[in-house]
Amino acid sequence: MKTKLILVAVIAAVIAAFFLFDLGQYFNLEYLKSQKDSLNALYQANPILISLIFFIVYVLVAAFNLPAAGLLTVAAGAILGFWNGVFVVSFASSIGATGAFLMTRYLFHDAIQSKFGDRLSAINSGIEREGAFYVFGLRLVPLFPFFVVNAVLGLTKIKTWTFYWSSQIGMLAGTAVYVNAGTQLATIDSLGDIASPKLIGSFVLLGVFPIVAKYVLNFLKKETDLDENGTGA
Repeated sequence: MKTKLILVAVIAAVIAAFFLFDLGQYFNLEYLKSQKDSLNALYQANPILISLIFFIVYVLVAAFNLPAAGLLTVAAGAILGFWNGVFVVSFASSIGATGAFLMTRYLFHDAIQSKFGDRLSAINSGIEREGAFYVFGLRLVPLFPFFVVNAVLGLTKIKTWTFYWSSQIGMLAGTAVYVNAGTQLATIDSLGDIASPKLIGSFVLLGVFPIVAKYVLNFLKKETDLDENGTGA
């Protein structure tokens, strides 16, 4: 119990500091545009060090669910370039998400399961049936916020490793889109310019497709088994 209270205090302190010291002013498009040349110069002079610092900052932002992950993904493209940006963000976002997932599980899993286990049964059943496909689908659909997926899945029975790798693969397409937008920073006025309704619809279809495909394959397998056993049509 004491360890949990300390962890809660640390999380609360980090989030409070973010807003108390108005750190959000450094995580907006206007600031990024104004500092782009300076940041590019720093990166050109120390590419490994700047990439490492960027990676650590991103992991912390993602782990503590601070409202800056989207901007940082765009910043990766503007500062690190497309390929290095995708590489750094892909691992940093997945590791940070897993940190948030584990903190939620450690702090709240037992209490939530004991009180709301029945309400979570549908999600747990879906995870048992679909496994990584379930997480993959949630990650591809941008209608579900990053921190919500981390928190909700932390309350389920999914394995940590499954959560990690399926999240990394599922977020890769969205990461590439935002990093690529960062390479065209001058043309962006808001993060909303990146995620058009058509793009969101495409991600929704991509997220639903693996699960639908699995159901179709299972159905065809059952039909084939019936035919082979001589009980089919």
